[in-house]
Amino acid sequence: MMLRFLLLCGLGPAGLLPAMAAPPNVVMIISDDQGFGDYGFMGHPLAATPHLDKLAARSLCFKNGYVPSSLCCPSLASLITGRYPHQHGITGNDPSVDRTGGGYTRTPEFAAGRERMRQLIHSSPTLPRLLGEHLGHRSLQTGKWWLGGYADGGFTEGMTMGDPAKGGRHGDAGLSIGRKGLEPVFDFIRRTTADSKPFLVWYAPMMPHLPHDPPAEILAKYLDRVPSPHMARYLAMVEWFDRTCGELLDFLDQEKLADNTVVVYLCDNGWIQQPDAPEFAPRSKQSPYEGGLRTPIMLRWPGKIAPSMPAAPVSSIDLMPTLLKACGAPVPEGCPGLDLLDPAPLSARQSLFGACFDHDMVDLSEPVRSLKWRWCRAGDWKLILPSPRLPEARPELYDLAQDPGELKNLAETQPSRLADLTSGINAWWDARP
Repeated sequence: MMLRFLLLCGLGPAGLLPAMAAPPNVVMIISDDQGFGDYGFMGHPLAATPHLDKLAARSLCFKNGYVPSSLCCPSLASLITGRYPHQHGITGNDPSVDRTGGGYTRTPEFAAGRERMRQLIHSSPTLPRLLGEHLGHRSLQTGKWWLGGYADGGFTEGMTMGDPAKGGRHGDAGLSIGRKGLEPVFDFIRRTTADSKPFLVWYAPMMPHLPHDPPAEILAKYLDRVPSPHMARYLAMVEWFDRTCGELLDFLDQEKLADNTVVVYLCDNGWIQQPDAPEFAPRSKQSPYEGGLRTPIMLRWPGKIAPSMPAAPVSSIDLMPTLLKACGAPVPEGCPGLDLLDPAPLSARQSLFGACFDHDMVDLSEPVRSLKWRWCRAGDWKLILPSPRLPEARPELYDLAQDPGELKNLAETQPSRLADLTSGINAWWDARP
């Protein structure tokens, strides 16, 4: 631990945390359906994100961050468990049910599948559960939450009750956070700090996610600057979300909590706005391409984590061990991620991995039956391997340094590299039934 802080932060012995210091608080800010380049600090010419730009400048900010799967429910489940979808078992948003009727969420089959998903997360060693057990953190869930009620994820408090028959498919009352203010978050932090307890906040608003219904004064800024009203509404939602992040970060400053709070930022999956419809474009959400998987990942802890923007690719899988170690809690066995504050294993990492699945899970007991693609990134190279379930699909190999848009498939011209990366993916997860 001492070497890790010395190497990363340049701190001497006087700069290290005292042995008996209180563990830090944790605030997790999770964007919902936002393109990886749709920030000022990532170079977008129009997206107004001054608060996240400021956070990035004060953070260990990985511009080449990834989520393992480009769909919100499995992505969030991986974030909170530190495991890949095929390990925790939640590979899609919904159980496989008949969608021909408008009331599919009220069918017994849907309820049974939802109960199975709830059981999977309820029995998992999640981040809030572990911080509570080992260090006494109180935790609050707000926003997106697909996996039963807040208590099933190990949170001590929350907004989502999780009854599918009452709008609990992916958040129920929790989905009001951000769009209708942040007072539940502020109230929780005030109460928890008054009791001298450390806290964890899960701020995962359904923003900039559909419906794209931003305040009129924000929307007006974009209507004449982009080709379509759909793109204007999306960019206005990005700015609205950024404003709520500013409110949360300002609150930590006002309450004098910022210095002992680790702030984490990432997005659950990517988004490319369709110019002619209120939908996502191909090669973004639900796809194995950069537009679906890539996200900035930030960690801010003033005086403990030195601000920088490394080029190293990292994964949301890494946040579980990173946060547990930063707080002083043990990491469960079998957690595949790395500690992002330890430069040695990070620099030695050869590849990142992930997999994308059907939106509706075919079989919750056998993830491979829902598999569409496995993927890896090794240096500047990225391989996408289709499942045998997609007989017309072929492997796709891209040199991201020369082809960041993944337009030129080099699988046929790089047979040796294709074989090496295929072997690496199979070693990571042999997806045969």
